[in-house]
Amino acid sequence: MLALIMAGGEGSRLNLGEKPLVTIAGRPMIAHVIRAFELFGCHVVVVASGKTPMTQNWCRVTGIDLFQAAGTGYIDDMIEAVVALDERQPIFVAVSDLPCLNTSILETIYSAYRNSRKDACSTWVPLSLVKNHHDIQYVDKIDGVDACPCGVNILRGDRISVPQDECRILLHEQRVAYNVNTRSDLAIADAFLKGVIG
Repeated sequence: MLALIMAGGEGSRLNLGEKPLVTIAGRPMIAHVIRAFELFGCHVVVVASGKTPMTQNWCRVTGIDLFQAAGTGYIDDMIEAVVALDERQPIFVAVSDLPCLNTSILETIYSAYRNSRKDACSTWVPLSLVKNHHDIQYVDKIDGVDACPCGVNILRGDRISVPQDECRILLHEQRVAYNVNTRSDLAIADAFLKGVIG
């Protein structure tokens, strides 16, 4: 299964250079995300842009497959990559700033998607698990709970340019609440990973 890791944005809120390469628990943030998908058995392709040249260099040096998109936005870059790669099957699409993601979570997402028999799925985390509420841009009710998107989705490649009927999965999982957008987020996720890994 293909996993697209979206890494074409500027990461301006963090203000530490290219966000995918910010070190967390001793490794670039994107490396943690890639490892989770590779351990799950996915073929990973990083979708970068002209805004993230160092991330592109890092991918080349480390042997990670890379697609350079136009950098016009998350959705546009995703569609561009899927079309160019001619991917017709269901694919994972994930942000590059979820360093605490692991294979157990990916298995939960994939199983729920498969059982739903829908075209796509989006993942959500209860707002109560998110440490920095001020940074949340979108909240919805999922299973009666205030929740925000996690940044991991499954979409059908052959329908990538049209709306897809989706299941919405609520993950009561602290790991996916650690989406790194600010220095405070970075410190929290770093401490968590060091406690788990170190």
